[in-house]
Formats: sequence, C-alpha cells, structure tokens
Amino acid sequence: MKQVIAFSLLALSLDATASELVYQPVNPNFGGNPLNGNYLLGNAQAQNDYKDPDATTYERPSDLERLASSLQSRLLSQLLSDVGDGQEGSIVTDDFSINIVNNDSGDGLSILIQDLASGEVTQIDVDGLVPDTF
Repeated sequence: MKQVIAFSLLALSLDATASELVYQPVNPNFGGNPLNGNYLLGNAQAQNDYKDPDATTYERPSDLERLASSLQSRLLSQLLSDVGDGQEGSIVTDDFSINIVNNDSGDGLSILIQDLASGEVTQIDVDGLVPDTF
C-alpha cells in the first residue's frame, strides 16, 4: 500500500506536457506527401488478385511470322521511298493492297490503298514529283 501511495505522489509531482494533435494524411490524393504515391500503388497492386476475364494472353509470333512481317515492312518501305523518285509499283499483303501509278496529269503519282477485309479504297494524289535525272 505504501508503494502505491508513493507512486501516486511521484506521478502527481511530475509536470504533464501535451501538444496539439495534427492530422497528417498519408494518401497524396488527400493532401499527403506525393512521395507516398508509388508506395501506396505498389501495395494496392500487390493485394489485387482480380484477373480480367476478357484479357487475352500475348502469344509470341513464330520465327516465320516475324520474318514475313520484317520482309513486308522492308518491301513497303522500299516502295514508298520509290515514290519520291516518281516510280510506280504495288504490294499486296493479307490485310491491304497498295498500288502506285502515274496520275492522269503525268506530273505526279496516285497511291491507291485498298483494305482487303472491308473493300474500302483510299486514294492519295502526289503532284509535282520530278524524278532525279543524272
């Protein structure tokens, strides 16, 4: 009992200090430190176990598909660079067809692009091309 009284007297003799409680938000959306954003996003993504049922998985193209795509890109690039020289040409792929022909005025080219799936045709006229002559 004497110990309890001594402790009580000791506790009463100490000065109590207190300060004002200030709320500091953590989330940067509500005024918190912007440096917390990546940490909070990482935590949220780590807890997210939702899988989108409509999401498709990526399938790596085969070597043959990559070669065909690369070759198609190269041929298309060469065909379009030949437009600057005033040359004609055409290329047909699985998705579209491009025909480059001299236009009726004779000083330019007409580029005809046809979407093979829908049959839609786009025409681009390029006038004023003067081929390099050496």
